[in-house]
Amino acid sequence: MALLEINPEGLKFEIQPEARTGARFKVIGVGGGGSNAVARMMSERLEGVEFYIVNTDLQALEASPVPNRIQIGSKLTKGLGAGADPEVGKQAALEDTERIVEIVQNTDMVFVTAGLGGGTGTGAAPVVASLAKELGALTVAVVTKPFSFEGPKRRSQAEQGLTELASTVDTVIAIPNDRLLALLPRGTSIYDGFRAADDVLRQAVQGISDIIVTPGLINRDFSDIRATMLGSGFAVMGTAVAEGENAAVEAARKAISCPLLEEGGINGARGVLINITGSSRLGLHEVNEACTLVAEATNNADVQISFGVVLNESMADAVKVTVIATGFTRAAAAAARPAPLFAAVKEPAAEPAPEPEPPPPPPAAPASFEPAAADDIDTPAYLRKDRLLF
Repeated sequence: MALLEINPEGLKFEIQPEARTGARFKVIGVGGGGSNAVARMMSERLEGVEFYIVNTDLQALEASPVPNRIQIGSKLTKGLGAGADPEVGKQAALEDTERIVEIVQNTDMVFVTAGLGGGTGTGAAPVVASLAKELGALTVAVVTKPFSFEGPKRRSQAEQGLTELASTVDTVIAIPNDRLLALLPRGTSIYDGFRAADDVLRQAVQGISDIIVTPGLINRDFSDIRATMLGSGFAVMGTAVAEGENAAVEAARKAISCPLLEEGGINGARGVLINITGSSRLGLHEVNEACTLVAEATNNADVQISFGVVLNESMADAVKVTVIATGFTRAAAAAARPAPLFAAVKEPAAEPAPEPEPPPPPPAAPASFEPAAADDIDTPAYLRKDRLLF
């Protein structure tokens, strides 16, 4: 309320809208995969977030429905993309740091999303994330790792990019696209497969943002989310829908055993975000049982739980539960990475990680890793031969 004037008839005031005090969220898609994911999020009408895309490929930028577009590295790439070379993507971002700073400053939380393995997403995403974090934003990377059919070079680049990205953000959610194959029916087209990958990124972002920005029965302050995700390292995500009796409990059970959980579960998590969406029929005891089930699955008595409940009458008897578990170390993620989906095969898969560490027992193991390391060193030269990987 502002005082406009004083006159004989009394004081005259004008009621002014209050200044925005809520947390400000931005989603920045980097590269082709990240841009596609952001376009998908816009089409699903995510509320309370601002969308941006950053790319070296001018043609792809102009074709995107996302209005906030930032071209990077125009001098370096001439608008033709990074040629699947992460170093080119990195240098392109460094060329335009001022433009990136303009979009990440004065922001409470920044989601950086990308498809790792290519040039721009892999190389530029760590630069974007680093600038956001330096400017004080809670920074979360939500990325995908390539399908196996995209080739070993692309997968190797994705792993290197993930390592660099993890050092620049508070939390990383890395979705292995190969795990999507366990969820997609046989005969799914390659187009629909990549769309499904985009949608998983959307669900991860929405699972976090809905807890804060979507009006619901139970909402959490941004400070709660910040406490759970600040400096939390690697995170995993699972989401599931169930219907009928005890739908919330069943959806929670499916979510924590979801094939997208690369770590094979949420055991050992230090923090958990739970987003429950259902109609007004959703029962109090049901929500309590679902959250208890998730908390117990962490096997951590000190786990920090933040949950939100969003009412959506279109859900009818169905309930959707999204679980994001944080606090995993890079070492734990690396040990579990090659493990298949089934527990029966999971135990031997974890054994190769410790074997290379003690030098005496397996002398052959180090030798088998050396060529892979040399191959990684040769990656830039290999990529400069104008060979695009998918």
